[in-house]
Amino acid sequence: MKKYIATLIISFAIITGIAPTGATAAQTKDADTYKQLNLFGDVFEKIRSQYVREVTDQELIEAAINGMLSSLDPHSSYMNPKSFDDMKVQTKGEYGGLGMEVTLDKGVVRVVSPIDDTPASRAGVRAGDYITKLDGERVMGLTLTEAVAKMKGKIGTDIVLTIIRKGEKAPLELTLTRATITLKSVRYRLEGEVGYIRISSFTEKTESGLLDALTNIKKELGNDLQGVILDLRNNPGGLLTQSIAVAGNFLERGEVVSTRTRNDEHIQRFPARKGDLIGGKPLIVLINGGSASASEIVAGALQDHRRAVVVGTQSFGKGSVQTVIPLGPNGAMRLTTAYYFTPSGNSIQGEGITPDVVVEQIRFDKSEKINSRLRSERDLRGSLANPIRKNDDKAKNKADKTKSSPKDSKKDSKKDDKAETKTDDIKQPEKPALTTAQQDYQLNYAINLLHGMAIARNMD
Repeated sequence: MKKYIATLIISFAIITGIAPTGATAAQTKDADTYKQLNLFGDVFEKIRSQYVREVTDQELIEAAINGMLSSLDPHSSYMNPKSFDDMKVQTKGEYGGLGMEVTLDKGVVRVVSPIDDTPASRAGVRAGDYITKLDGERVMGLTLTEAVAKMKGKIGTDIVLTIIRKGEKAPLELTLTRATITLKSVRYRLEGEVGYIRISSFTEKTESGLLDALTNIKKELGNDLQGVILDLRNNPGGLLTQSIAVAGNFLERGEVVSTRTRNDEHIQRFPARKGDLIGGKPLIVLINGGSASASEIVAGALQDHRRAVVVGTQSFGKGSVQTVIPLGPNGAMRLTTAYYFTPSGNSIQGEGITPDVVVEQIRFDKSEKINSRLRSERDLRGSLANPIRKNDDKAKNKADKTKSSPKDSKKDSKKDDKAETKTDDIKQPEKPALTTAQQDYQLNYAINLLHGMAIARNMD
């Protein structure tokens, strides 16, 4: 057993880059590290021999590795072989599960955003929901990988999610049926003479979906096309290469994004290559608090190049790069290795993208504002600090100056909460059914804004 522990310690020494022989200037530091590795070996052996139930060596080592990675930031983690295979399947655009982007926050699972047309979205799961139990079992104490694994399962089987939601006094219980999640990440439709394109995530099929959407929109509208609205709300991100390709399809030239490792040791720049496929016609990008990572890269690039007007609310603020490093037959590690920077040199981390026009979402039936930014990257335990800014005063001031929302969204909604109006004896006039765009205040605002931009462009 001593030989086994010695081998384990040497392995950790190799991983941490410590040479086991030879005196160096950092000899004292290395000696302290060896003491800590010996401590790990002692704890490992005590658990193996004295813990109340038998635990396999694999379980202990995987838990130690995952604990080491998850202590760094919310996005670094260990993936066992099954989780690694699941991740590869998901990035291809198809996987089995419930259909939502989640993260671990204060010991429980928090929903970043449900994916369109999946069991999660159909059951009413919302961005910002906290999942505290899975089939009655508490989530507290599970790693994110373990929690996600429990949510996945055989197609057609049910799982009960216990959810805590802001504004609800009691926990909610939602029953979801597991399904094969085939991600159609791009959908489009026409809103009059405006092309509306919704991108729900960035998978290997996203750029091809965008190209198909643009081709069909231009074919149907021809010269009548006034412009395009690119909806990235509740888009949790995905593949960096796809976000670069998407942004590049609306830019003639210039940088889309750059990545920088610690201390700016290595800077990699990614330029636009394809050219503007809509010929400079007006473009609006919609974002909200559920827009993260790759979707923030697209919004930031188009905003910095003044190619699009960004409308909505502050994005999530995930501006770090995760590199997936395969570990042979033992799975892989997801390690944060760099930061994203927009073309103007701003870091997204912890701050997100501030829209050019801040428009809160509201419900037309109740005229009440919806809090579309429940939480952000900055609120996650262990999140990395922004490498450029140490506070958000500048972003906050900018948001305050550009904020645009219905005049009565704050004052009148408070009055409505206090006042009680009886309408039983009053016959209300029938209201015409609202279209999809009219029900969506942010989208309706964007359509009207784009019409105005198109008129101004035609007058030039």
